[in-house]
Amino acid sequence: MNTLKVFILIGTVDSHDGQFATVELNLNPATNGGAASAVMPVSAFPCEIKEGSRFFVVKLTEEQEAVIMCAADDNIK
Repeated sequence: MNTLKVFILIGTVDSHDGQFATVELNLNPATNGGAASAVMPVSAFPCEIKEGSRFFVVKLTEEQEAVIMCAADDNIK
């Protein structure tokens, strides 16, 4: 199995409670595989989240750790 070494994922928060968020993640550019679901700790987000919040999971180099970045607005497509 090959691991993605460099990627940008586009995420949307489906629901959350005080500790965990259920999210959908899509590759950018999109592929035929569709969205993946994941459960992430709310503490991993560097911003306040709500249902429908958009965010990115970014890893730009093989050596870099993946970073979560919050979208500036919800109009990203």
